[in-house]
Amino acid sequence: MRRLRDVDPNLLANLKKYLDEELYVYAEEKLEQFYQLCMTDIDRRAVHTDREGQPRLIKYDRFGNDISEVWVNEGYQQTAKQTYETGIVGYVHKPIPELGRKGNYIYSYAQGYLLSQVEAGFYCPVTLTMATAYLLEHFADEELKKKYLPHVISTGEVELYEGATFLTERQGGSDVGANAVRAVPCGDHYKLYGEKYFASNAGRCGVATVLARIDGSEPGTKGLSLFLVPWRNEHGTLNGIQIRRLKDKLGVRAVPSAEVVFDGAKAYVIGDPKKGFYYMMEALNLSRVCNAVGSIGIMKRALEEAKQYAANRTAFGHKLTDYPMVRETLANLTARQEVQTSACFEMISGFDRVMTAPDEATEDEKAWNRLLIALLKMRTAEEAIAFAHEAIEMHGGNGYIEDFVTPRLLRDAQVLTVWEGTANILGLEVLRLMRKYRVHEQFIAKTTEVLSTLSADVEPLTNPVKQGLHELVEALKRLDGQPEEVQTFHAKKIANRLCDIYLSIVALERAEENKRNSLIAQLFLQHIWDCHLVDEQMLSVRYFEMIIHGQKQLSPS
Repeated sequence: MRRLRDVDPNLLANLKKYLDEELYVYAEEKLEQFYQLCMTDIDRRAVHTDREGQPRLIKYDRFGNDISEVWVNEGYQQTAKQTYETGIVGYVHKPIPELGRKGNYIYSYAQGYLLSQVEAGFYCPVTLTMATAYLLEHFADEELKKKYLPHVISTGEVELYEGATFLTERQGGSDVGANAVRAVPCGDHYKLYGEKYFASNAGRCGVATVLARIDGSEPGTKGLSLFLVPWRNEHGTLNGIQIRRLKDKLGVRAVPSAEVVFDGAKAYVIGDPKKGFYYMMEALNLSRVCNAVGSIGIMKRALEEAKQYAANRTAFGHKLTDYPMVRETLANLTARQEVQTSACFEMISGFDRVMTAPDEATEDEKAWNRLLIALLKMRTAEEAIAFAHEAIEMHGGNGYIEDFVTPRLLRDAQVLTVWEGTANILGLEVLRLMRKYRVHEQFIAKTTEVLSTLSADVEPLTNPVKQGLHELVEALKRLDGQPEEVQTFHAKKIANRLCDIYLSIVALERAEENKRNSLIAQLFLQHIWDCHLVDEQMLSVRYFEMIIHGQKQLSPS
């Protein structure tokens, strides 16, 4: 099997840019090992889990008692054990034994990127465990942290408690302020009553972080507090929790998503009871980054499947890769995947700084990071679906058959536009950032600065980006001061234009590095901005080998 550095040099180039030398050397070795595991054992187990071994609810024991257990197959259990023991969660919060120092989110998300290429469903529990660990470390009191955090970040030395974050209720959905789960004071803890309607990793988590409303608290999000809820009591029985049913989902079948009922569940408040919604929104941003990472992972797997199939499939006497339209599709997908992967890791490098040292980050830095998270979560989720679709079409009829991975990629990708905020919700988030932090002014200033400093070789590529920026500025002037319904109507359009420009800037900066990345940038910019019916240059055909395989091609073929 091919090595990671041959399959995805773009990933390693990004890691080399953002990791110090010691951590990069460690990460390169460990990611190679994890990549080999992902593409063999974990990939095979994922097929079994999706087709025959989906999680099942064992509602009652033989005596009729409600035990609400969730069964998962042995392969899934082994995948979970091996993945957590890599430190995908733990080494963000504790030292890597070989180095005597912590890892960071950059390394963790690189692991998630590889995992999501083969088992996007399981990356959801990993995400929820990451969020739980963050909430405990940063906001829980010392007693709660000491008791539970070592289990949540376990790499095998103590029993692992996977995490979960339960927000959604039937009556609210994205309107979290409508949540009604009650928290009743009971001495040094609380008891929760009510139901959560989409509770992922239910029955597999050791602890869950849950938004609930303490009796007497004000309505809306300001009245929500955050609680840590152990799934079981210390003697092993359920902690006042029942699973009504597991959701029958289109994709990501590996993760059990449930309707959960709390009936006196023992819970411990995390941090300031008045800041529960704020805490959970911080965790939500972490999960949105995971969503973007999962998206570019699915994009990469879809691209690789399309490339390999096209290189080996013969039609009408020629390999598919001999045909110009196929070359254009593969080159275009390559450009989009590489640019968006680079954009994600640039965003993650800033996210890592903000999350690990929040007191040192300025309000502008935090707002900028939240803007990029919203933009890239929105765009990459849509792109994951588009890539899976293109991979199916490249395979033809075979791409629609479950013997191939492509149908699962499409089914798994579809949830990414829904998890952690739809495009409409993210558009409203961008609008809120513009109103509260004037983040668009920072965006315009940064973009203008980059455009003014590009080299003479790259500068000719900037014209459509400059025009797009000018149109954005004019649109923002027209919308300023407009009624609420006018601004919200345009929120998603503005967010998409911001994303187009940001990704274009990433592509242009990459173009400074070498000839191939300049070609990648040109293809990407054509995809975003060029509406011409005739492509005189046909770069994707002329430089196909360089774009796809990185081979030197100094003159057009």
